[in-house]
Amino acid sequence: MFGISPLGWVHTLSSLPAIPLAIYMFARYGRIVPRSRPGVVYFISMLIGAATVFPIAHQSASYGIGAATILLLLAGYGIGRISRFGRAGKYLETIFLSLTAFLLMVLTVSEILRRVPNGHPIVTDLKSPILLGSQAILFVILIVGMTAQIVHLRRQGRLAKFDSTAQM
Repeated sequence: MFGISPLGWVHTLSSLPAIPLAIYMFARYGRIVPRSRPGVVYFISMLIGAATVFPIAHQSASYGIGAATILLLLAGYGIGRISRFGRAGKYLETIFLSLTAFLLMVLTVSEILRRVPNGHPIVTDLKSPILLGSQAILFVILIVGMTAQIVHLRRQGRLAKFDSTAQM
């Protein structure tokens, strides 16, 4: 079905939980929160999905996106544990993990458009205006979303600073 191999199904079904988890964390916390239960499941789902892309990829760009996703995921989950980054660590964590969600959505939308409906996909060419337009929309969402996240983190930092000076 949809021309997907058994390993392709493992890849697809293992990465699928990351989408609603990312949406949930963006809506609830304004960002992906690594040290939360949904954040841990997101990490596992993304790691399995990104690692299984290598044996099933048909295009060289897929290898690069898979490697970038793994690097961003590990950096995003690891940077918060390094105290020398201070407040910058939270910004970097947010940026790295938002980029993993963006890469996941770019590939998900691309695969859906290139496989659905079964046998007569919406997009048959990687240079299709529909595909390029959907990727452009995702890029705009990334830029707007990251800007909102950074503004939100700055406001949280200012409020925390204000609260600590008010307690003195």
